[in-house]
Amino acid sequence: MIFNSLTFLFFLIPVVLLYWILPYKLRIALLFGGSLVFYGFWRWEFLPVMLFSSVVDYFIAIAIHRHRADRALGKKLLLGTLVINLGLLVYFKYLFFLSGNFNQIMEFTGTAFRFDLPAIILPLGISFYTFQTISYSIDVYRGHALPERDFLLYGSYVTFFPQLVAGPILRAGEVIEQLRTRPTFKMEFIPSGLKRIGYGLFLKVVLADNIAPMVDEIFLTGAHTFSAIDVWTAAFLFGFQIYFDFAGYSHIAIGCALLMGIRFPENFNFPYASRSFKVFWKRWHISLSSWIRDYLYLPLAGKKVRFDKVGSRGGLGENVEQVQPGNGRKTYALFLTWSIMGLWHGANWTFVVWGLYHSLAVYLERLAHSLRFLKPLQTPVIGWLITFPIAMLGWIPFRALNVHDTFVLFSKILTPAAYLSYTFRENTYLVAFLLTVLTTLAFLLDSYSERIKSWPGWVVLSLQTLKYTAISILVFVFLRPISQFIYFQF
Repeated sequence: MIFNSLTFLFFLIPVVLLYWILPYKLRIALLFGGSLVFYGFWRWEFLPVMLFSSVVDYFIAIAIHRHRADRALGKKLLLGTLVINLGLLVYFKYLFFLSGNFNQIMEFTGTAFRFDLPAIILPLGISFYTFQTISYSIDVYRGHALPERDFLLYGSYVTFFPQLVAGPILRAGEVIEQLRTRPTFKMEFIPSGLKRIGYGLFLKVVLADNIAPMVDEIFLTGAHTFSAIDVWTAAFLFGFQIYFDFAGYSHIAIGCALLMGIRFPENFNFPYASRSFKVFWKRWHISLSSWIRDYLYLPLAGKKVRFDKVGSRGGLGENVEQVQPGNGRKTYALFLTWSIMGLWHGANWTFVVWGLYHSLAVYLERLAHSLRFLKPLQTPVIGWLITFPIAMLGWIPFRALNVHDTFVLFSKILTPAAYLSYTFRENTYLVAFLLTVLTTLAFLLDSYSERIKSWPGWVVLSLQTLKYTAISILVFVFLRPISQFIYFQF
């Protein structure tokens, strides 16, 4: 079941209505059962995988807390759940990738032995719910959370349908208590939730889905035929597509939860308006980068995670300032963290290149900030003019078919003669330019939103009515139920 379908609409309406009517036990049973139905619409046979992962962490977290005085046993229990959860993730997501690389090494060495596997179907959302169950167990081990004894309540946290398939990646402390204690119904929940859902559908079906055919056609073209202008255009168009697609999903997820009075942290905050890569990673896929910060980067960097700093907010960039050039351990943690985050997105070396690209950008940025003669150039405008195109160019390895194509495309932008021609139809470049302008204007308008609220009430109401009427009409015109979200593959 996907958000941009009538099936989901017929699912969401009764769930929200019953949520506000039913008493606690029936309400939690509704959320847990409804979430399983939501997931089962894709492939019901993968429900046991998700439930197994949930059950393992449920019991291990209780055992960790029960034996909290015995740290050695607690570490063994935590290691056990990490092995089980990451083992499932490796099997479904990376085993085929690993076997393929193994076979290539065997061919290179002239060895006849091969390790062939049948195609393995990747369970939808496994990367997201696995990270949630892992964070739950780690938080209990660290003493940042208490284990939840009500399995249906805990299960509702893991499987909660708005964010089950593609996030935001939530911590138990952010959701479980909200699920346990239903807020007093406020009429504002409904229009606020519907606005977010409508805005998310607009980003998805009006913008992302109409950019997608152009991007697909571009990347089916042989990399060697691209000019430098083509590479920049491809990078910008895919950058906008993946942003509109994934931010659209996050808006819909946040809106669906808000209909039930449940508040999720924001997952995107105009990342392309960032004045530095540190800020970019505070604004892009905030819940994932925050997860990576608290459960991977800080431990690798040798820093203790503080209870008051834990949460799906702030992003990985929150701690980038601690990575100074010359600090070996923290530099190592920086590059390893981003490499792993790249692999999290997909079983392909192109994603590792994407991660290393961003880690190098962050490292060079920190190096530049330490040079005094560059201080006069470190203004918000200049920072944005540098960060925006470099961030967009980083989408090349994310979308390219393989590593060879990635470096062929990168080489084009370093070849002056490659800027003297173009390959695609003229409207392709025009669309990329207009999207850049309109996205920048949208950020500027959002920056003035507080001032707009001070205008006369009838003016604000008229503008809001006009905005959401236009969004509704465009969503109705462009809605394509068969269009999947990009992050479903991760």
